[in-house]
Amino acid sequence: MRHRKSGRRLGRNSSHLKATMRNMVTCLLDHERIVTTTPKAKELRKLADKMITLGKRGDLHARRQALAVIQSKEIVDKLFTKLKDEYMDRNGGYTRIIQTGNRNGDAAPMAIIELVNYTEDTDEVTN
Repeated sequence: MRHRKSGRRLGRNSSHLKATMRNMVTCLLDHERIVTTTPKAKELRKLADKMITLGKRGDLHARRQALAVIQSKEIVDKLFTKLKDEYMDRNGGYTRIIQTGNRNGDAAPMAIIELVNYTEDTDEVTN
């Protein structure tokens, strides 16, 4: 029985799950929007919100804690400079999950997870 055991296993052992979440939070903070399955997005939201909260704290200990999870120094620098300023006046809820339907191959529920302040860069071509 798995009484009082929080979180989703996602069909992985603990080390694989940790590596998956670290990779996904790094990609999310880099691209600010990724497409994944709904259960992965719901688990990723917890970790991403914690990383942005560390970025808002801004001290050396918070930076080292973020470096223990995020796999790129450039992304940590982006988190502690650019993203920190965007979310400083916001008290939580830094990510948004948008359901997109089921995947064609295996009917897995898909979702887009993005940062709340994400704006899509559209380069319009004038004819």
